[in-house]
Amino acid sequence: MDYSLENHASYIGRPVSELPTPALVLSKPVLEHNTRILLEDVKELGIKFRPHVKTLKCTEVTRMMLGNTHRGIVASTLAEIRGSLELVKSGELDECLYGLPVSASALPFLETLTKSLKIILMIDSEQQIDLLESYLTKSPSVSPWPVFIKIDVGSKRAGLVTDSPSLPKLIHRIESSPAASVYGFYCHAGHSYACRTEDAAAAVLQSEIEGVVQASKYLLDKDRKIVVSVGSTPTAHVIKRLQGVLPEGMDLELHAGNYPTNDLQQVATSLVTPTQQAVRILADVCSVYPERNEALINAGTVALAKETSEFPGFGIVADRPGWSVVRMAQEHGILGLKSSEQTERIAGIMGVEVNESERVESSFKVGDKVLLYIQHACITAAMHFAYYVVDEEDIVRETWVPWKGW
Repeated sequence: MDYSLENHASYIGRPVSELPTPALVLSKPVLEHNTRILLEDVKELGIKFRPHVKTLKCTEVTRMMLGNTHRGIVASTLAEIRGSLELVKSGELDECLYGLPVSASALPFLETLTKSLKIILMIDSEQQIDLLESYLTKSPSVSPWPVFIKIDVGSKRAGLVTDSPSLPKLIHRIESSPAASVYGFYCHAGHSYACRTEDAAAAVLQSEIEGVVQASKYLLDKDRKIVVSVGSTPTAHVIKRLQGVLPEGMDLELHAGNYPTNDLQQVATSLVTPTQQAVRILADVCSVYPERNEALINAGTVALAKETSEFPGFGIVADRPGWSVVRMAQEHGILGLKSSEQTERIAGIMGVEVNESERVESSFKVGDKVLLYIQHACITAAMHFAYYVVDEEDIVRETWVPWKGW
């Protein structure tokens, strides 16, 4: 591990311009603003909230997301669950949904974790019930696992569509199994990232509700209380548009993960503003090429991630959004100007004027530092071993260390 990572806390009190690069910079005021909005929305609606910890994967942000009110999370990795145990010890967290369909390699570790907090599994196949029952024969003291049944409402990732003949069979199999019990129904509208208006996102949110309610009709025991969990960051932004009343016996909860940070993908939905982006990557300008009007920075694929959106490139210079990372190699990126049509769109969204004839030699010089807005905060954050947390003046006030591994 290099010096900057071993000594990240030594930069507390310094301006961003003095950080080693590439560095992940987090705006604490923006994080607090974004998390407060969603906590207020779910409180007003009187529903439960289950934050997904997959984006920043750290104790400080997880605590912020829970807001001293909510006591359950979603985690995509065992490392995230282990990391969150600090919040269990402090009495702030009670349960965790392991957000992938359960696998054989994860089960022994999940069983160990049940000694510390309630673990809920994700199920979308009868073969997973076979797995749980087989595991029960080897560990007969294991209690029946509470499970969310995953419903596919259009994202075509995990889950079963509501008209699949496999869905009622799976529900009935779980209800008759000694190894599992139905906790509720869960869906994630990943396709909501394609929404570009509040109306479109609200329509996806409504389809989520309808999907989990429809799935619940296959339960044999109609009187038991279940949880229906819906959400994604785009639909969470419009949760106040929720319509209709759930049937009796159902508790509604919202889940979302990216919303504390947001990113260019979220800005592209028009549901958040550019100022609601909490993550930036700091990089050094290492070379300038006037003949091709480009510059080289020391942030490439392993600092930024190779994600895209309607915003072109792999990152946008925060104070000069006409310039973006147009190409990348592993450790370096190339800054260039966008086409006229793209420039106009970016300028409109960012609320700035962009000079399409700007020259690189008048914009950047070797030794400059640039701050980049990034395309996908979840993947970019996974590349960095320390976060530099700044105030409104971009002075480092804290450093946070994320949970790493699987």
